[in-house]
Amino acid sequence: MRPPRPAAGSSSAAPTPCCGTPRARRPRCWRRARPSGSSVPELRVVAAGPQTTVQDRGRPGHAHLGVPRSGALDQGALRQANLLVGNDATAAALECLLGGLRFTVDHAVTVAVTGGLAQVSVAGRAAPWGSAVSVRAHEEVALGPVTVGLRAYVGIAGGIDVAPVLGSRSGDVLSGVGPAPLADADTLPVGPASGRPSAAEIAPPTPGRRELRLRLGPREDWFEPRAIDSLDGATYAVGERSNRIGLRLEGAPIGWRGAEELPSEGMVLGAVQVPPDGQPVLFLHDHPVTGGYPVVGVVEEADLAVCAQLRPGERVRLRIIGS
Repeated sequence: MRPPRPAAGSSSAAPTPCCGTPRARRPRCWRRARPSGSSVPELRVVAAGPQTTVQDRGRPGHAHLGVPRSGALDQGALRQANLLVGNDATAAALECLLGGLRFTVDHAVTVAVTGGLAQVSVAGRAAPWGSAVSVRAHEEVALGPVTVGLRAYVGIAGGIDVAPVLGSRSGDVLSGVGPAPLADADTLPVGPASGRPSAAEIAPPTPGRRELRLRLGPREDWFEPRAIDSLDGATYAVGERSNRIGLRLEGAPIGWRGAEELPSEGMVLGAVQVPPDGQPVLFLHDHPVTGGYPVVGVVEEADLAVCAQLRPGERVRLRIIGS
C-alpha cells in the first residue's frame, strides 16, 4: 500500500503488499560485536516466507524526527511468544506474514509460535503451536501456512539480538529504519537465554467478532453529517493492498463536505485517514508521521491487534465511542 499523500521529505519507498513477495537480494548477516570465543547462537533463514520481519515493542517517541513507532502489529502475540520462551517482554521476535518461514539455529534453543495459527514442525516432526518447544542445534524449524489469522510470531529464547536503532530492533517497512524484511540465507544473532521457558499453553485463535472502537476527530467536521452518522455499525472489507503501514478498508464511502485542501499534519497510530475516494485507511505501526487527508477518527490502540490478524476480504465493523 502506498501511503496517501506523504509530506514533502518523507519516505516514499513502496512497501511490500499484504500478500506480495519481497524482491530477491543477497544474503545479509546482522552480527554484533562479540567477545573472543563467544558461543552465542546464530539463526540462519532457510526460507523467509512472503514477509518476515524482526519486531519488538517498537520505538515510540520519535515522530518529531519523522520516524514512526513500528513494532509488532499484534503486541499480545509478541508478549505471549516471549513469555513462553522465558524472554523479557522487550525481546525481539520474528513476525511472519502468512507463514512459510523455515530456519535453523546453530545452538540448542527454545522456540514458540503464537499469533496466527499455523502448523509447526521441528526436523520434520510435528511440534505444538502456542507452547515452548526445545530445538537441537541445526534442526530446521518450519511454519506451514497460517490458517487462522494472518501473522504468526516466533519467539526464540534470548531474542533476536540485532543492534537496536533508536532504542528498538524493529524493522520499519516504510522508513527503512532497523533490519530489512528477511531474505533466504540471511543470518541473525540470537541473544543469550536468561529466563526459564514457561509450561503455559496458549489457546489457539478462533474466528470471532471483529469490531473496532473508533473515537471521532479531529477532522469529523470535514465530512458529510450523514456519512458520520452512518459510521457507527458500518462494515468494511479489508483490501488486498493492506500491510504494516495501514489497513485499507473497502465499503460505503465517507464523503467529504467540500474539495478544499488540508495542509499536511501529524498522524498517530490508529488514525483513520480518508482520501478523496472516501475509502478509509487505518494507520498501523509503520504509518507515515504526517499526512494530507482528513482524519475522521482514531481506533482504540487495544483493538489494533485485531487489525494485525485480518486477512484480505474479511470484514470488520466500526463502533463509535465517546471522547
